[in-house]
Order: sequence, then structure tokens, then C-alpha cells
Amino acid sequence: MPTDLTKARQLFGTFFKIGAFTFGGGYAMIPLIQREVTERRRWLEDRDILDIVAIAESTPGPIAINSATFVGYQVCGTFGAFCATLGVVLPSFLVIYAVSFVLRQFSELAVVQYAFNGIRAGVLALLLKALLSMYRQSPKGAVAYAVMAGAFVLTAFCGVDAVLVILASAAVGLLSARMAKRRAV
Repeated sequence: MPTDLTKARQLFGTFFKIGAFTFGGGYAMIPLIQREVTERRRWLEDRDILDIVAIAESTPGPIAINSATFVGYQVCGTFGAFCATLGVVLPSFLVIYAVSFVLRQFSELAVVQYAFNGIRAGVLALLLKALLSMYRQSPKGAVAYAVMAGAFVLTAFCGVDAVLVILASAAVGLLSARMAKRRAV
């Protein structure tokens, strides 16, 4: 029977392999996790995979990381969760680090600068699309517009921390709703 340290090493290695060779995001990893965890290693049962997916989808964060954490915890407790999570995250981290190192070396090249300008424009377009979508779904009214304008001014021009602005906006929204409720009674 393997020791906890051996299981933790196996968890790290298994999830490192899954993280390194799976392309297409977290959902593409689910079949590999199922095969490795239930068929190859026999750490969990097939029916447990449904629980893993349900828990991983319902908790904040990427599904692959949540799945690895859940499997690691089931197999080897907190240390197993740490090893599995580190294993699934480390390949992506190393690739991103290597790419950033290479890009830094070539950042003065015109083609790299043009590529980043294009990326910035694309990201800006995506942010504007998200902003428009959120605006359409948000309540309209004097208080909402005041909060929106105030939040913009505080973060963009006054340098106030965004977390504080979000908390203040939530407080204003709650206070406004409470006052509206009292007026309705």
C-alpha cells in the first residue's frame, strides 16, 4: 500500500501530465482526469467523476484546478490537494513564463510591437463588449448613473482602490434599495 508521500507524488505527476498535454481548456481535461483517476490509478469510482465535475463547476475558479484539488483531497487530504493543484497549474505557469521571457528578449522588434498593439486593441474591444452587455443588464436610474459615474471618477482619476469602490458601490446600492423599500411602505 503506497504511503501518503507516494500518493502525493503520484497525484503531482498525474496532474502535471494532464496539465501539460491537454489543450482546449478545463472541460477538455475531464476525460483525461476520469481515465487517470478511475481507470488507471483506481483512486476513485466512475460515479465520483460526476461529483467532481459538479463541485468544480459550482465553485469559483477554473474547472481543471478545482477538479485537481478535489481529487487530490479525496485521495490524500490537504497535502494531496496541494500536490494535485500544483501539478495541474505548473505546466501552464512554466509555458507562460518562458513565453514572457522570449517576448521580453524580442520586445524591441517592430513585429512584436505591432502584435501587442493588435492584442491591446482586441482586449479593448472585448472589454467594451462586456461593458455594453453589463450596462444593458444593469438597472437604470439616477442612483445607478451616479454610482457608475462616481466609480469611474474614483478609479480612473483619483486612484482609489477598485475593491474599495466596489464595496462602496454595494453599500450605496443596498442603502438605496432600503430607502426605496421604506418609501413603498
